[in-house]
Amino acid sequence: METLAGLGATTVFGLPGQHALGLFDALRRSDLRYVGLRVENNAGFAADAYGRVTGEAAPLLLSTGPGALTSLAALQEAAAASAPVLAISSQIPTRGLGGGRHGYLHELPDQAASFRGVVKSVHTVRAPSQIPSALEAAWKSALSAPHGPVWVEIPQDVLLAETTLPVVTARDAFPEELPPRPELTAVAADLLAKAARPVIVAGGGVVRADASGKLRKLAERLDAPVVTTFGGKGAFPWTHPLSLRSWLEDRHTTDFLEDADVLLVIGSGLGELSSNYHTFTPRGRVIQIEADLGKLESNHPALGIHADARLAIQALLETVPERTDPTAPERVRTLLSRVAERLASQELALEQQVLASVRAALPADSPSFWDMTILAYWAWSAFDPGGSNHMHSAQGAGGLGYAFPAALGAAVADPTRPVLAVSGDGGALYSIAELATARQHDLNVTWLIVDDGGYGILREYMTESFGETTATELTGPDFAALAESFGVPGVRTSPEALAADLAQALASPGPSVVVLPARLRMFAPTHLGSD
Repeated sequence: METLAGLGATTVFGLPGQHALGLFDALRRSDLRYVGLRVENNAGFAADAYGRVTGEAAPLLLSTGPGALTSLAALQEAAAASAPVLAISSQIPTRGLGGGRHGYLHELPDQAASFRGVVKSVHTVRAPSQIPSALEAAWKSALSAPHGPVWVEIPQDVLLAETTLPVVTARDAFPEELPPRPELTAVAADLLAKAARPVIVAGGGVVRADASGKLRKLAERLDAPVVTTFGGKGAFPWTHPLSLRSWLEDRHTTDFLEDADVLLVIGSGLGELSSNYHTFTPRGRVIQIEADLGKLESNHPALGIHADARLAIQALLETVPERTDPTAPERVRTLLSRVAERLASQELALEQQVLASVRAALPADSPSFWDMTILAYWAWSAFDPGGSNHMHSAQGAGGLGYAFPAALGAAVADPTRPVLAVSGDGGALYSIAELATARQHDLNVTWLIVDDGGYGILREYMTESFGETTATELTGPDFAALAESFGVPGVRTSPEALAADLAQALASPGPSVVVLPARLRMFAPTHLGSD
């Protein structure tokens, strides 16, 4: 606890467990704030959001075996989204380490191996004197680009051992910088200067690096249109004349990107969702700036620049000359009008009305957190996030139950702004226990639950692929009444009343639940070779 405080931590998330009780006793005697959730996976989502909002490594305290393993899905999401989480787990006593079967409660043959394929780094402590250095190394790893979750495990006997070590003082664990190689940025600058139709794809790496301001300067210097990936929402102003917004799941946008003679991809691996389900085939030269070495040129040949987005954009700003293209804003307007025409032809007024109501109710500077639900799929493409680092979803790994516990973590990070969580009824049942957490800590989160009686997106997928559904229909509770049983105000609304009811809930201090019974449909994107 002294080491965490010395590194700069102020808040920790987690759940206690038998092997971790010594850790929690030390927490009681520290000045760190503890926010306990009811399920380890939800605690991981809360820590993930805290890390995204603050840019700090969020400590996550876990117990051995089942408690630790329950956090895996949350750590996978943190890894996919580059969210800095410092997971600290207890372990069985030191004599049991090494893969034997000693019969300890919660024992795993090799607990660290369960996490090694998910987190950035694994650190096992075997003596009290190793704790400060192990935590410092893990902290540095979590905050070095690309950000991500790390794993530290400390055996029970080490946590309970008496020690004569002095009080830990402030630790210097500055993350390693990842600057671009200058010869590569020089080539990139030359390609961009000579391009006739440059386009920029801004991914989550721009948001994590806090580089949206520099991105805007670069786009304006190049007169280059910008599209943001779903993970990069808010990296570029939604209403800017050069903004293509986020319509990546759209063949018109895919065609626009393919027509670029130079495509500058910053902080994105151009994975499945960012490439319109791998239908994107660039015809021009690709420049890819990516901090995650494993994603560099993993999907398309490119001038690969392994670097932090902020440092790489700054290098380009210092080298690329100004370029003027008066046709760029008009080409952007044409594309967005084609997208609007496509939507208008599909009778999706309800879905657009619901999304517009959410945007109208949510204060401009408030963050929102979205589960894997149909309204979130809409929001990836069609929702104005209101600013950089404002909109977050579970699209990195795609697990259910992210929105509400993540929103709780964001509310802990910044209690001055109301926070919105959006779930479907299926995803809501993953995290319903955290209504108790929201009430206990009086967190300023409004939870919008769109109740369509099942797993709505899976219902659509199965109907489209197989003609009928299996295992998609759910019996659910009265969510508003259930919220009230936790002491959390709950209200049922309608599409017509949604904007007013949601605005009222967001304006009221403390947690609240708004339930919208509605069956929403997904838009049908244009497909390859069609109009």
